[in-house]
Amino acid sequence: MSKAIAYAAYSAKEPLKHFNFERRTVGVKDIQIEILFCGVCHSDLHTVRNEWHNAIYPVVPGHEIVGRVLSVGSDVKGFKVGDLAGVGCMVDSCRVCADCADDLEQYCDHNIFTYNSPDKHTDKMTYGGYSNQIVVDEHFVLHISDKLDLAAVAPLLCAGITTYSPLRHWKVGPGMKVGIVGLGGLGHMAVKLAHAMGAHVVLFTTSPNKAEDAKRLGADEVVISKNPDEMNLHAKSFDFILNTVAAAHNLDPFTALLKRDGTMCLNGVPENPHPSPNIGNLIFKRRQLAGSLIGGIKETQEMLDFCADHNITSDVEIIPMRDINSAYERMLKGDVKYRFVIDMSTLKPE
Repeated sequence: MSKAIAYAAYSAKEPLKHFNFERRTVGVKDIQIEILFCGVCHSDLHTVRNEWHNAIYPVVPGHEIVGRVLSVGSDVKGFKVGDLAGVGCMVDSCRVCADCADDLEQYCDHNIFTYNSPDKHTDKMTYGGYSNQIVVDEHFVLHISDKLDLAAVAPLLCAGITTYSPLRHWKVGPGMKVGIVGLGGLGHMAVKLAHAMGAHVVLFTTSPNKAEDAKRLGADEVVISKNPDEMNLHAKSFDFILNTVAAAHNLDPFTALLKRDGTMCLNGVPENPHPSPNIGNLIFKRRQLAGSLIGGIKETQEMLDFCADHNITSDVEIIPMRDINSAYERMLKGDVKYRFVIDMSTLKPE
């Protein structure tokens, strides 16, 4: 066992504060990573405030982890001490089901998330990346390129793969018209990735002041979604829409923009359900309403390599660990462009 320090939530109502605990001993297939940066995901906030009603305290959030290898087990083949390494939303799965066999571990019924999941190695829950170090099975550790800014790479481990996976699954590429709903942590990555894949990208937002930034990020057009005239101009014209908004809202105005056989995929997980969609919008044009969850380890590595090749990172604001609680409040107000990342060198013992 090795001593670790972190910031943790002790209840849904308390601010995060120092937490001392022990990481497991490095096993033969394990990698111990010194965490250098950890992104702040909206899922962190949902979990620590128990908005999904599944938090088991104390919760150490954080699943956008990048760092440097401190030690490796005797059977580890792909990493050595000193390598850059990343950990995303999962740290284990059953390894034997059909989903795992298809490299889609995110859909495994027995996957183990990086935090707030029962840890099969201990009698406790998994603890995430708001910590100085972590121990993870080699299969769930990602190679990180040294070509990109490390802090800006961290959000790729969740925001990047969460948007890359559906864009790849629905074969987004040249000649396609693709809509992105929302310009937050997920949405800004979706715009960058869809643009790099060669699609014509349209950003939907309720905020006119985001138009200039959306075009900087790669959007070809910006539509103010609360303006019916602007929306109607795009009726029945989209091949694919990726909806990244994590708040309940009416989906019908967007499904009406899809071509026959077009798909809208939901990425955001709201605290409360969306209103039921108009089924006629779907039936009469054979449109599809779908969902997508992060990506498997193989696809996550593919995404990281794609981003390195296309010089894609997240737009980040780096914060010290002590500012995490105020960062949560700012995140609720949309006061971040577009992802907070914690500099873990600022995490000090009490």
